[in-house]
Amino acid sequence: MTGVIESQENKDLRAAVAALGARHGRGFDRAALWSEAAKLGYLGVNLPEQYGGGGGGMAELSIVLEELGSAGCPLLMMVVSPAICGTVIARFGTDAQKRKWLPGLADGSLTMAFGITEPDAGSNSHRITTTARRDGEGWVLTGRKVFISGVDIADATLIVGRTEDARTGSLKPCLFIVPRDTPGFRRSQIDMELRAAEKQFELVLDDVRLPADSLVGDEDAGLLQLFAGLNPERIMTAAFAIGMGRYALARAVDYATTRQVWKLPIGGHQAIAHPLAQAHIELELARLMMQKAAALYDAGDDVGAGEAANMAKYAAAEACVRAVDQAVHTLGGNGLTREYGLASLITAARVARIAPVSREMILNYVSHQSLGLPKSY
Repeated sequence: MTGVIESQENKDLRAAVAALGARHGRGFDRAALWSEAAKLGYLGVNLPEQYGGGGGGMAELSIVLEELGSAGCPLLMMVVSPAICGTVIARFGTDAQKRKWLPGLADGSLTMAFGITEPDAGSNSHRITTTARRDGEGWVLTGRKVFISGVDIADATLIVGRTEDARTGSLKPCLFIVPRDTPGFRRSQIDMELRAAEKQFELVLDDVRLPADSLVGDEDAGLLQLFAGLNPERIMTAAFAIGMGRYALARAVDYATTRQVWKLPIGGHQAIAHPLAQAHIELELARLMMQKAAALYDAGDDVGAGEAANMAKYAAAEACVRAVDQAVHTLGGNGLTREYGLASLITAARVARIAPVSREMILNYVSHQSLGLPKSY
């Protein structure tokens, strides 16, 4: 991809994934779609070819998620398994970790969840209290996590913990691979109002003992490794939101084109047409920033990608919420019926504003990092 113009290869990828999404549609079976997407090579399109991946990057993986979302069948675990966990292991994992995990993450036979959020830390990663201490040749993890997606279907969870720096005594973030059935690693499902194929869990790590090779990368490079996973997370959240917004907008446009109350379809009236046009413009603008973020990340510019990925996530979330709201409003009472399948998106669209980081924290990031304004915390 050069600038914001997609290569023909990526245009072909977009068309192929759109066709896959159209075959599954809004009432999709998550396991069946995951399996087919895996067989076609879409789930690991960003992972290294030597481990069975497509050799692409976030530009390609975001296309896959966006197009599935625009067909009404997004795969949330794509944000976590290949984008966050796969990227972190590919960049920082040992040769043994790469051989063990990347082929399975690439072909969909293995899935990995990501555990960072804690009950008392919220968006403040500096308040993470899950700790890891050395115990002989291995590690012992203790702590809690909350709102962790797909732990029940994941073979392992990449846990963000903190180890003590022997030189300063302060805690520093580190990443550990915790297999699902590890003793002391317990999960309980959170009762969510949101209807989604992937469930949310609270995790308890009660003196979870791990071998030395569970640590991913260098113990002293935790922040670098952590943000190497968070930038893809923001890019993929943007793709998720843009896809959802496109799906809602397409349903509204179809309805406005065919629904006739007076002399012409309702889409012929500017009060209907203009808000839908505005929603389309905002989604396209958000996609441009997402493409910029992906291009910077794939080029190895982690700093530039950090700013762009946060902006892309913010813009996509706002555009998605407005597109869904306008779509429901366009259909009137029909927009609230189960038949048209838009009402449930009202709740789902809010997720992009809240997770994985709130829009307020993104505004903090931009005000501090981009504008150089002082911090209030």
